[in-house]
Amino acid sequence: MINIRQATEDDLPAMLDIYNEIILTTTAVWQYDPHTLSMRQEWFTIKQQLGHPVYVATEGAALVGFSTFGPFRNWQGYRYTVENSVYVAAHHRGRGIAKLLMPPLIAAAKQLNIHAIVAGIEASNEISIALHQQFGFVEVAHFKEVGFKFNRWLDLKFLQLVIEHNNSND
Repeated sequence: MINIRQATEDDLPAMLDIYNEIILTTTAVWQYDPHTLSMRQEWFTIKQQLGHPVYVATEGAALVGFSTFGPFRNWQGYRYTVENSVYVAAHHRGRGIAKLLMPPLIAAAKQLNIHAIVAGIEASNEISIALHQQFGFVEVAHFKEVGFKFNRWLDLKFLQLVIEHNNSND
């Protein structure tokens, strides 16, 4: 059974393993070099300082995925927009874990008075695009050949979810 909970600092080594495998083998992250544990600790500290959630998916004692969001752009006018990330361990993909990690992110965004969530997805990643569309994200941009990894140019699609708030005081 998969459980979703808030991440703790003890989860960082397992999260690092997932992230580094994604860096080294996929186009989901456009980094070339693996991250270190100190980089992941700094990342987690910043998430906590900004009040941005980090959720993990666990199965028994194993951490099998995580999700979060962070600033979309660092200028003040973008403070009500965030960019999300969802990562699942290689041997656990295709089991619906990412689908379990999305609802708490959307709920947290609503609670934090976020107006829009943006997802930047490599254009050929049809699984991630379909996942986001299941939660109401719509494609709003397609940038041609803006990234380069594994000796090829990559296109980037932006999908967006505008969050409806129940009252004008949100």
